[in-house]
Amino acid sequence: MKRIALSDIDFNSEEIDRVSDVIKSKWISMGEVTKEFEQKFADYLGVKHALGVASGTAALHMANLVLDVKSGDEVILPSLTFVATANSAIYTGAKPVFADVESKYNFSISPKSIEEKITKKTKAIIVVHYAGYSCNMKQIMDIAKEKNLFVIEDAAHAPGSEVSGKKLGSIGDIGCFSFFSNKNLVAGEGGMIVTNDDKLAEKIKKIRSHGMTSLSWDRHKGHAFSYDVTDLGYNYRTNEIASALGLCQLKKLDKNNEKRKELSILYRKYLENAKGITLPYNNVKEKSSCHLFPVILDEKISRVKFMEFLKKNGIQSSIHYPPIHLFSYYKKRFGFKKGMLPLTEFIGEREVTLPLHPLLKDEDIKYIAEKIIDFCDTVK
Repeated sequence: MKRIALSDIDFNSEEIDRVSDVIKSKWISMGEVTKEFEQKFADYLGVKHALGVASGTAALHMANLVLDVKSGDEVILPSLTFVATANSAIYTGAKPVFADVESKYNFSISPKSIEEKITKKTKAIIVVHYAGYSCNMKQIMDIAKEKNLFVIEDAAHAPGSEVSGKKLGSIGDIGCFSFFSNKNLVAGEGGMIVTNDDKLAEKIKKIRSHGMTSLSWDRHKGHAFSYDVTDLGYNYRTNEIASALGLCQLKKLDKNNEKRKELSILYRKYLENAKGITLPYNNVKEKSSCHLFPVILDEKISRVKFMEFLKKNGIQSSIHYPPIHLFSYYKKRFGFKKGMLPLTEFIGEREVTLPLHPLLKDEDIKYIAEKIIDFCDTVK
């Protein structure tokens, strides 16, 4: 029986050699390799500043911090995302305010819903480019400009995605990326925070390393002998091993994203007429990283039985995402209730994510599609 993983990593001897070089250097904390990765990532996105951090969550937290999001403020964001997106606002004392998505088949945050949620307390909007597909950034940026709001792009799914010729993550005030092991660009852990604002970049540099005015690497190289602490900071630095992996993965990113696109096209071909299955993001013209391949199940299909069937046939699947506003912590703390985001909740109840990664073969997609069609044909 086949064993098809939800995600897999395109590592080879290049990553091994680059990491080995770091280990041999005996400097594995943040240093010259990270600087190289930061510069190449900034060049790739077309931004002035890219700063390596410990995780995508750290990037989101710092984005809120340097934009002065604080207690009493509100941050508008989608509920259909990983919980870190919302937690990052709560870390600063702000309240997350959830907007609904565009439609049952477009999971991007809705500009109309954003406008409806804006109050005098609103400080920022966090957009999530779900599965690597762009939100309506022109409309959202217009809203932000009119209402004097900051925009943070959670681009964890979207390295390499574009809209109107601009890389996602480079459009808002700050962009945040994750390099977790299931992402398009993998460094095990780690992330990147990017901006074109010089002042924001300087703030980020300080708070990612305890608010210190110099780094261990600076002192190691003799560029500084001591340091001051000028801000309340955090240990949000990345490390040289993650940066070495990131450099190798960045070189492969466009090729691997193109492979993901080809596989997504195959999925759409094979599942086009499958009973009980709807495919979101059809006919998208903008360039996508194709991070995920989500499907929506008809209400007659049990999601648990569907996923169990795939598992029995060696196919791993997942759910992206259980809506944040329905988690126990969020309901208890903020009083969120079922029914407040009908489109998000529809997706949260019916979405299933199928395997998608650059190591899959065409015959794997055909096999998955055939099994899905077999299952759906049994549903009355």
